[in-house]
Amino acid sequence: MRWVYRIGGAAVIVIVSVFGYLWYTFQSPYGYEAPTNPPIMDGRLEHHTVFVYGTLRYAPIRWLVMRRAGPKTPSRLRGYARDELDISPAPNQQVDGYTLSVTSDELKRLDRYEHLGERYRRVNVKLASGQSAWVYQRLQ
Repeated sequence: MRWVYRIGGAAVIVIVSVFGYLWYTFQSPYGYEAPTNPPIMDGRLEHHTVFVYGTLRYAPIRWLVMRRAGPKTPSRLRGYARDELDISPAPNQQVDGYTLSVTSDELKRLDRYEHLGERYRRVNVKLASGQSAWVYQRLQ
């Protein structure tokens, strides 16, 4: 019977740790300060296109970050190569991913998730389809 309490206590610690991490990462006012001058976001636009190639390809991550998974469209970014969770310019190469249509509020949530200005920068690129999209690129 003692092992039940030990497993229960360990499970509670794991659950509290996971929820604590998620709150800190996505909701807390601590640990991230948005840049004062983020890349231009036209407030008149209702939706923005974002090209994702890493963790944001997965619906559960998008749901945690944006509060909805949303539809994704297969897309390709030419002239770049993927190196784990980063992309860098590379002629004659391409990165496969997805485009998402997001609101301005969701774009701000994505900026927080990517730690815009601290870990990543958001740049505008032209996809293989000719469509313009935001993409997050690791700071050097």
